[in-house]
Amino acid sequence: MSAAGASPPLEVRRLGRTVYGDVHRLQVELVAARARDEIPDQLLTTEHESIVTQGRRSAEDEALPAGLPTVATERGGQATWHGPGQIVLYPIRHLPEGRRDLHQYLRDLEQVVIDALGTLGLEGRRVEGLTGVWLGEQKVCSLGVAVRRWVTWHGLALNVRNDLSDFLRFRPCGLDATRMTRVVDHAAPPAEDPLLESALVGAFIDRFGYGTG
Repeated sequence: MSAAGASPPLEVRRLGRTVYGDVHRLQVELVAARARDEIPDQLLTTEHESIVTQGRRSAEDEALPAGLPTVATERGGQATWHGPGQIVLYPIRHLPEGRRDLHQYLRDLEQVVIDALGTLGLEGRRVEGLTGVWLGEQKVCSLGVAVRRWVTWHGLALNVRNDLSDFLRFRPCGLDATRMTRVVDHAAPPAEDPLLESALVGAFIDRFGYGTG
């Protein structure tokens, strides 16, 4: 545990390109270990192989794309796509007493993305009644979380330079697929950090008050 007044510790794990199921199993293990206070909070960054994930709000008769792997998950929200060119953040974070408001936690995650987009001169915004981050009238980032014993998992997916065509095969987040966009359609991410990973990690650390040392 952190000393009074000290920044809480955070371990960042950069996983690179991954298969969704492998990272899901890792999250389950880390959530259990965090709930037992065996490890500090974790932040996983990754880029998945192509897959469609369904959230708890997905309808049983929801039309899903043929030819793409699909998996039901514990997170909130509806179906969305993950794949190459997208960055995914999975915070494994113990919500302290007094801050166990999942709605506020989602707003904080949205702000992390808004702050990271700001490093490129982009003005991300929220849409009332919806979860996620938008650029103008198009959605650039999807969010969905779950919690066990007040430890969060799942997280956010930011479209950076991915092919948007797979979104056209279903209704991502219940929206018309033409409302999805990506960062490269609005700005040029730096070549040395093509998935904005550093900006997102930095914004996450700042938003939640983690130490950087």
